[in-house]
This record gives sequence, C-alpha cells and structure tokens, in this order.
Amino acid sequence: MARYVVYKETLIDFREHFWTFIGSFLGIALIGFINKGSFSATDNIFLIGSFGASSVLIYGIVNSPLAQPRNLIGGHVICALIGVTVHYIIPNEIWLSSAFAVSLSIVFMQITKTLHPPGGATALIANIGSEKITSMGYMYVLSPVLSGAVILLLVAILVNNRAAHRNYPANKNWYKFWQRRYR
Repeated sequence: MARYVVYKETLIDFREHFWTFIGSFLGIALIGFINKGSFSATDNIFLIGSFGASSVLIYGIVNSPLAQPRNLIGGHVICALIGVTVHYIIPNEIWLSSAFAVSLSIVFMQITKTLHPPGGATALIANIGSEKITSMGYMYVLSPVLSGAVILLLVAILVNNRAAHRNYPANKNWYKFWQRRYR
C-alpha cells in the first residue's frame, strides 16, 4: 500500500509517463538546440549533467517541493555561485574543492529554502568540469546554469499544465517572492 501511495504519480498512470517524456525531451532538446552551433557535440557545455536530474524532478514528480520553480532556479544558481567561488579559492585540490563546494551548497540551499538535489551536481561540475567550464568563471552561473534552468522551467510550465491532471507549479504565486513569509 505504501508503495502505491508513494509512487502513484510515477508508476501507474500512462498519461504521467507520456507528459514526463514530452517535458524532459523538449526541455533538454531545447537547451541543446539553442546552443548547438556554439560548441562541438562532445563539448556542449550548455547541457550540464545536473539538468538531467532536474528533469526527473520537474517533469517526473511535479508535485514535489524539490521540483518547484524557487528550488529549481534558486538551487542551481546558488550552487553554481558557490561552486565557482570555491574553485577560485581552492583551485588545485579538486578533491577538497569538490567536497567543500557540494557541502556548502547543501547548507546554503537549506538556509534559503531552495533545496534542489541536482544543485549539488551543479556545484560539483564547477570544480570537476572540463577546462572550458572551469575557465568560464562566474559566466558559468549565467550560462549554462541560469539560462538552462529558465528554459527547463518554461518548458515545465507549458508541458505540465497542458495535461488536465497536472498542476505546475504547485504555488501559482511562486514568483512573488517579496510577499512570502517563511516561518
């Protein structure tokens, strides 16, 4: 029974599988298509690995608190900032900078209420990524991280709300951050 309740959204309904596929396909494809002329196929830095994990959340379990826009955008941006900053502070010890960046990212996402698990990978990529990624510096935060997260969010809003049985984001006033009161 617990299995049915916990996984009902992802295991039972074929419509869920259909909309999950459409959303994740369009989101990732759009990021890759927009940037296909910028880099070779093997060095497309705009398709960072953490976007795949974000797709699981925002298209696969749309009602999860971790999949909401504040968490998607805030989690990725905060983690990218921390990842790049830590890479500048500890540039030659990848094991140390990676551990420090991921750990700090988790704590800052908790403090800011933007917990998004793929954000940890975003911070990690800022430290272990290819030479092109690490040489981007703080531009990594704007593109690919912020621009890619915004593309994923826009596709999630469009696709998830096309289906009558889906409602994304859960809070329709998510963008009015100045009116929120967290206790």
